[in-house]
Amino acid sequence: MSDLDVIRKTVTKPKLERPKLYKVILVNDDYTPRDFVIFVLKAVFSLSEETGYRLMMTAHKLGTCVIVVCARDIAETKATEATDLAKEAGFPLMFTTEPEE
Repeated sequence: MSDLDVIRKTVTKPKLERPKLYKVILVNDDYTPRDFVIFVLKAVFSLSEETGYRLMMTAHKLGTCVIVVCARDIAETKATEATDLAKEAGFPLMFTTEPEE
């Protein structure tokens, strides 16, 4: 090989995809007091009193309500934290996660 020969390397750029988003869903029940639901929404999801009340009433009327949409690991962590907080207090309040379409 001479000094003039050039070795060419192919450069490939990896395609980066945005992570799929997940919804945290509040599931209504007839046993958990409204004040406690609002407390959980404020403590875990950093929502205001007014927003917490509005989301809690939406879940009460419709059966479920989307609380937040975020990355999968954050959504699962928040849902677990909120459900565990309710279990510790002796309430059947439940939060679930599912992929956003």
